[in-house]
Amino acid sequence: MNSIIPGQNKPLEPVLLQEQEIQSIKQLESILEPEDTQLHLVGTHGETIPIPESVDKVLRKVVQAMASGKLVSIVIQEQEFTTQQAADFLNVSRPYLIKLLEQGEIPHIMVGTHRRVRFEDLQQYKQQRDSKRRQLLDELIAESQELGFYE
Repeated sequence: MNSIIPGQNKPLEPVLLQEQEIQSIKQLESILEPEDTQLHLVGTHGETIPIPESVDKVLRKVVQAMASGKLVSIVIQEQEFTTQQAADFLNVSRPYLIKLLEQGEIPHIMVGTHRRVRFEDLQQYKQQRDSKRRQLLDELIAESQELGFYE
């Protein structure tokens, strides 16, 4: 069995859906289908605990994936990334990421002589970058259609 080594970002061992669990997972998926419902956990002594929204989102995605026959693996992320981890997350080179940091495109902090990037800042940058790419692609498609190059 794989485990998380401190300071490393390795996925835990994938969970395979066993044949005898298929019906239960499908039933669980149908229960979780309406996303506007508040989930609760019932303890062994009947106590009811509401499941926090962040856990709810993860649980729903895991159940959906398993019901679709996909493997599920959990990757535990730190709140702050090294420059290499941040570059890997954005799928860019480390020198390019450092250029983005130095230009102020992505906020960062210094820990001694090392840069650290918050996960939320990376996510925000990635969403903005992807949104801008989609917009430019839509404009390119529209222009191509006007010129008769794209049908």
